[in-house]
Amino acid sequence: MTTDFYVSAPGETRPPVPTGPMLCSGNDMRVVHNAFLWAYEQAPDLVRGVLADDTQRSAFVGAWLADLDSTLHVHHQAEDTLLWDRLEQRAPACALHVGQMRAHHAQVAALLDDVAPLRDDWTLTADPAVGERLANGYARMLAVLTVHLRREVVEVVPIAERVLTQPEWNALGEHGMGSIPRSRIFPVLGMLLACSSPEDRKAFLGGAPAPVRVLYRLVGRRQFEKVYRTLFPGAPVPATT
Repeated sequence: MTTDFYVSAPGETRPPVPTGPMLCSGNDMRVVHNAFLWAYEQAPDLVRGVLADDTQRSAFVGAWLADLDSTLHVHHQAEDTLLWDRLEQRAPACALHVGQMRAHHAQVAALLDDVAPLRDDWTLTADPAVGERLANGYARMLAVLTVHLRREVVEVVPIAERVLTQPEWNALGEHGMGSIPRSRIFPVLGMLLACSSPEDRKAFLGGAPAPVRVLYRLVGRRQFEKVYRTLFPGAPVPATT
């Protein structure tokens, strides 16, 4: 994302930020959102790039997309469960904005429901007609996420930093990471790091448990690079450390 992506658009207003000290840091939300935006930007072309009846390729891309959709669903589930009620209770002035975030989540959930059967069908068949419908579905998903993920960082995170404790904020990430199978942890971590600025990358990886940092450097980075090269043959692998 460009440095000026996370700003209010004309006509948008931010809720008032409660006074008092920052109780937690929400910088990691920008890292996560950058990765989702990058991934859903790639999704339509990844689908359209699969040749008719190339079910080996559609199986790989389809599995990656299924993982992506699942991760987005769990990310939103964590916010629905652990974030919105606390914000409304502790900062009532942001209730309108929280309501808009909930509405965005409902839109995304409906789009995930729409693409799931198409994705599963295309994964097995590599049917170009199904693939085109799937690609269009992901384009619609990106349109919603481009608004939602930006506004969440701009409007919600500053409130959360004043009313949530660091353990409460950390629970959001722990909920998401805890749902990812161990075999996918390092490719997902690599994607998060690859979509980050050097400063955010250093801070995000630095906040991970020491064993995770060591294992990523020893084996995890290679796992990410293997997945990336398979998804984008011939493209340079982005830096992650």
